[in-house]
Amino acid sequence: MSADEQAKAAAEQAFARGAYPHLVNSRPTVDKAGTLSAFAEALSFPDYFGHNLDALYDCLTDLSWLPPGEHVLIWPGSDALRKAEPKTYLAIRSVLSDAQRALGPNGRSAGSWRLTVVLPDA
Repeated sequence: MSADEQAKAAAEQAFARGAYPHLVNSRPTVDKAGTLSAFAEALSFPDYFGHNLDALYDCLTDLSWLPPGEHVLIWPGSDALRKAEPKTYLAIRSVLSDAQRALGPNGRSAGSWRLTVVLPDA
């Protein structure tokens, strides 16, 4: 199954369980700036998003501008960034992992919002 097919399946599974799928546009995700912008667009980040890793973490662990519930961030273009900028990829993966843990069922920020990250091509 291709990454696009896996992304579509992940979105359908999220929707079926009542979660909100957010599909990252994989085209601009070959560098840090493009990736951060693609995440901001996918999750409708507020205008104050600072386009850096700290701001990414802050927004991912807040999500208060979105409806309460589980939000599934689906990033089918992660492999392109991994190949183009491996260090950036690892840094972003770390932020995603930390944010997912923070908004997980036992996370410190767990409450009305939950975050699940899906990387179909990872």
